[in-house]
Amino acid sequence: MPDTVVIHCPYCGESYETVADPSAGSQRYVEDCAVCCRPIEIVMHVDDNGELLDVSTSTDSE
Repeated sequence: MPDTVVIHCPYCGESYETVADPSAGSQRYVEDCAVCCRPIEIVMHVDDNGELLDVSTSTDSE
């Protein structure tokens, strides 16, 4: 089941809600910021039980 999480854009500093789907396990993907439209690298850490542990963001060049 997807979770709603708040992420922070490393470019513009704004926060916004997005959907994270922990059913696929830990993953890394790129999503455009909902505010400034720049590409954010998002890393989701999911435990062995499918629980979302952490979501972090960085610029796509970090």
